[in-house]
Amino acid sequence: MLDILSEPFFRRAIMAGLAVALVAGPIGCFIVWRRMAYFGETLAHAGLLGAGLGLLFNVNIAVGAIVVAMILALVLIALRRQQQLAVDTILGILSHTALALGVVVIGLVTGAVTGHLDILFGDVLTVSTADVWTVWGVTALALILLGLLWRRMIAISVHEDLARAEGINVQRVELLFTLLIAFVVAISMKIVGLLLITALTVIPAAAARRLSATPEGMALLSIVFAALAVLAGLFMSAAWGTVAGPSIVLSAGLLFVLTLPLGRRS
Repeated sequence: MLDILSEPFFRRAIMAGLAVALVAGPIGCFIVWRRMAYFGETLAHAGLLGAGLGLLFNVNIAVGAIVVAMILALVLIALRRQQQLAVDTILGILSHTALALGVVVIGLVTGAVTGHLDILFGDVLTVSTADVWTVWGVTALALILLGLLWRRMIAISVHEDLARAEGINVQRVELLFTLLIAFVVAISMKIVGLLLITALTVIPAAAARRLSATPEGMALLSIVFAALAVLAGLFMSAAWGTVAGPSIVLSAGLLFVLTLPLGRRS
């Protein structure tokens, strides 16, 4: 099975997958700490709508995904301020509306949604060299931004009111973090697809939380788990002919199950 490593397409898939793991791991930590999994799912569904609009207006679908995700985040912030509906209710409405509208737009533009299942479930084995460079470039930018926000995000995660009292602009930091999630959504379309990206951020972070004593340790361990999931999923796909994206997420789920007896953190 190791002979597959001699194939250029497989090496490109590994490089792209590891790049996503490098940024999805630490971002997933904040998603877990702040209980934002449903929020991440909403942005992923917004990415599908953005991809559909990208196809409609003949622009890069990754750019469309980022733009629509940010617009949806601004809409969410505005609705939260009105305090007329619970946050989970707002997320439910926006998430499924964006998903349905994205499917409709893609169907209208292309005539069939089935021709773009790679957007939903990824197709990492078909990434080109240019795709790999793009993914690593966006990953580098995301990691730089995450490094700048790290301490402030930890302070907000510990106690939002205290962070605000210390002079941290919570709303601005949250908006920048939303941009980070949008970046991850955009570069992950080819890797695991828009419907599964939340799992690749949340599951490794959840597994790492049980085994870590510090935020930095949890971030590093989540990167390791995400990378292991990528490698295991790709080799599973090569060995058994399964779809690569879901195989990566399944591997992450299995890693989480294996960590259950090893730690006490929830």
